[in-house]
Amino acid sequence: MKRLLATTAIALLAACGQNASDDSTAQEMVPQSEALQQTADPAAEPAAADWPPARPEGALRVATFNVSFYRDEQGQLLEDLMAGGDPQIEAVAEIIRRVDPDILVLNEIDWDNNDRPLGVFRDKYLDPEPVDGKKALSYPFIYSPNVNTGLASGVDLDNDGQAVTEPGTRGYGNDAFGYGVYEGQYGMAILSKKRVFMPRTRTFQTFLWKDMPDNAMPTEFYSAEAQEVFRLSSKTMVDVSFLYEDQPVHIIAAHPTPPSFDGPEDRNGRRNHDEIRLIADYVTPGAGDYIYDDKGRTGGIREGEPFIIFGDLNADPNEGDSYNNAISLLLDNPLILDPAPSSEGAVAAAERQGGVNSGHITPAALDTADFSDTGETSVGNLRIDYVLPSRQDFQVVGSGVFWPTPDQPGFELVGEGWPVVSSDHRLVWVDLRLKQQEE
Repeated sequence: MKRLLATTAIALLAACGQNASDDSTAQEMVPQSEALQQTADPAAEPAAADWPPARPEGALRVATFNVSFYRDEQGQLLEDLMAGGDPQIEAVAEIIRRVDPDILVLNEIDWDNNDRPLGVFRDKYLDPEPVDGKKALSYPFIYSPNVNTGLASGVDLDNDGQAVTEPGTRGYGNDAFGYGVYEGQYGMAILSKKRVFMPRTRTFQTFLWKDMPDNAMPTEFYSAEAQEVFRLSSKTMVDVSFLYEDQPVHIIAAHPTPPSFDGPEDRNGRRNHDEIRLIADYVTPGAGDYIYDDKGRTGGIREGEPFIIFGDLNADPNEGDSYNNAISLLLDNPLILDPAPSSEGAVAAAERQGGVNSGHITPAALDTADFSDTGETSVGNLRIDYVLPSRQDFQVVGSGVFWPTPDQPGFELVGEGWPVVSSDHRLVWVDLRLKQQEE
């Protein structure tokens, strides 16, 4: 993944980004896989006018979307949201409204300590118009965790001989716990129509890389001082529970660093691998006993509890620069079901754009991100955004990627790929039912 939209260096760095702080904030407003083989025959696909398809009756629609809501200056996103008229923001909001997920995880949304960007985006762009003067909330529960991007480490993490602690430069971002030129850049968020139980929430912002047994940290690159303070998550991993059909379900969300923007030591590739491994160990009984959260509680989720993994994981099964096929830790895990969401638009884009896409192994239909296709470091379009439910608990009754073909509704919201209309990532959704409902 040494590519992340090579056409714009800032957009690339954004994929690394996120923010941080000591406390998490939340608002409660009002109370390659077997699945791909099951893809429906194209002849049975919904008519263009019905695209994207509505969720099946009674199903839970869950989605992840890297929205590229980062800005060069701290506070600029909030200003853009408040002012209105920003075509990129409008396009992202329209995509979300059309897919209409019940649970939505956002990556790359600038954060502040009061959840203002997230709150304004929800209130101003997603909420329905008032009826009889009564305001309705599109997503009553919103949550924006603190993350490590843009949080000064005070240590020389990029090994250039200086520890930069003044925000605003690339050097500062490189020495922050996660890349970001200011605290809060490239944040993440969860929006839910279902009731969320905040007391059950766990975050893993401060978990140290060195505390993962048999980790992949390149110790020859990092100083002893750096190794002592280096946090594993470039943003954070969060576990938030919501109630579905009287059953608590874990939302496990993350945004590992891209395996790029480094050197022969492959420090970012190795970090990406271990961030993904943290997720895998957390949901695998017995494997996550070493894990501790930000409140000191240890271990992973309890055996048998339903979960759904969300996020831009920055790892393709075959392409890019992943270290040791990192995503296989999830896709090959017998506890995890891969719905393999797909789109015809991704196939059309790969054919239209050509370049390195022509040599890809991962089927173009599974791509979720539109990156540069020509050039020395280009990686083309990739599958890096995932929604992965627990196999024993859920049946997949639908899935997709919001990547319309030129003759489908919504193509104007994604465009040709460059310039970016909404995001260089595509919204990925999965429709689920609890298996007990099918028995």
